[in-house]
Amino acid sequence: MAIDKSLLSGSTTMLVLKLLDGQDMYGYQMIEELAKRSDHTFELKAGTLYPLLHSLEAKELISSYEKDEDTQRPRRYYQISRKGRKLLAEKQAEWITYSGAVNRVMQGGVSIADA
Repeated sequence: MAIDKSLLSGSTTMLVLKLLDGQDMYGYQMIEELAKRSDHTFELKAGTLYPLLHSLEAKELISSYEKDEDTQRPRRYYQISRKGRKLLAEKQAEWITYSGAVNRVMQGGVSIADA
């Protein structure tokens, strides 16, 4: 089933920061890893990812460095900053609250306040 892209747009920053929380990655690696971890539900295009990475770098949430590898040119790797980890923790807490509320509504459940 195709997922409405507007659902992804609000979560992209959190997902990218989460990927980088585990290890430094280059852009194409992030695209592949996100697709793999989400069973191809999230398939970012380079034209979506790179502007986001530049924005996150400008906000000092991530930083980048070049690393020589067995390719024709160096790869640009991205790493999460302390400020990025703080935002990730906030976004994860926000997501838990939000997704729990959506699940309760969708399942017709009783809220904690009603119990």
